[in-house]
Amino acid sequence: TRPVLLIPTDKRSIPQSLVSVLFGLASILLLLLVIDAVAKGRAGHAARNEGDNALLKAVNDIQALYATRFEKVSPFLGPVSLNVTVIETENKAHNVVPDSCRFVIDVRLNECYSHEEVLELLQGRVQSTLAPRSCRLRSTLIPETHPLVQAGLALGRSTYGSPTSSDKALMPFPALKIGPGDSARSHTADEYIHLHEIREGIQLYIQLLTHPA
Repeated sequence: TRPVLLIPTDKRSIPQSLVSVLFGLASILLLLLVIDAVAKGRAGHAARNEGDNALLKAVNDIQALYATRFEKVSPFLGPVSLNVTVIETENKAHNVVPDSCRFVIDVRLNECYSHEEVLELLQGRVQSTLAPRSCRLRSTLIPETHPLVQAGLALGRSTYGSPTSSDKALMPFPALKIGPGDSARSHTADEYIHLHEIREGIQLYIQLLTHPA
């Protein structure tokens, strides 16, 4: 079968004869769940110890989130992990107790949990209100028996679960995430890829697509 170059547009443009796809991304899929959290308090004057500090409520909830343990561990993706990446209040004055505090939770799930399960579990641990930004990026898995995977194994490659999200999660067909470069360089100030990595990646793609099933 002759390889086809796909430019992501919509599902209607996908050839019906498509059996598998190589998804090029630095990969030297945990699904992603981003949660917006809001802790509510009551404003007051800091000098008089008035109000109910929403910032302290948020801090207590963040501690509870980090203490949460997820028992189901994936053999490919490992355990669920979370990190609080943003915290802020609308308060601009130094002497006012904030009545609201917002923070963002970045959760990386494995295939053992759904978005809804994790959200319900975390909401039960905190007083803040949790709201998911989106539930469309879900965990994906290509069977180890798939010809693409078997070709990679025959070429001396190994399989593992990628801890970063990608458009692969949106593809309604078997897809293998593999690409040149080191994912650890992604989103760094001096992000780069070596020319020899690109050359090796092109050669590997050709070998995967032409390897006998």
